Amino acid sequence: MPTDGPRNFNDVMPQGGFSGMFKTQGLPTELKVSYFIWVISGLLGLLFGLIGFFAVIAAFAFAPAIAALALVLLLLALAVAAAQVVLAMKMKEGKEWARLALTIVAAVSLLLAIFGAANGSGSGMGLGGNWFGFLVSAVAVVLMWLPNSQLWFKAVKGHA
Repeated sequence: MPTDGPRNFNDVMPQGGFSGMFKTQGLPTELKVSYFIWVISGLLGLLFGLIGFFAVIAAFAFAPAIAALALVLLLLALAVAAAQVVLAMKMKEGKEWARLALTIVAAVSLLLAIFGAANGSGSGMGLGGNWFGFLVSAVAVVLMWLPNSQLWFKAVKGHA
């Protein structure tokens, strides 16, 4: 288990804010690719979630009960997508707890893909609601745990 867990809210926020989102100097190639997979999929999740938000608002006119449930699920998906971006930025800083949390996000996307397939919903809604989403997150997880990435995390931990 990681020993570098956050102790307060400021430990969770990326150093220097979101302005350094696209700076990846010093990272091994595997982690750069994994980082950009996580950030881009998180940003796409936020974008599609905001678009879906307008559809849910419109649905309140026709089916308020279903729209209320969809709104709760959509807000949850938006929160996870935002957390995914923040966790990726913390992983880029060498925080092992963020790498573990992103691995858990991928595991949840697997569960959502299985649940979506069992319900016959096809592509599903929100983060990880489909097999493609799971496969993309699985690639990012594998890249985070490759030997070269492990060595980088150990080296960063030694300097912190």
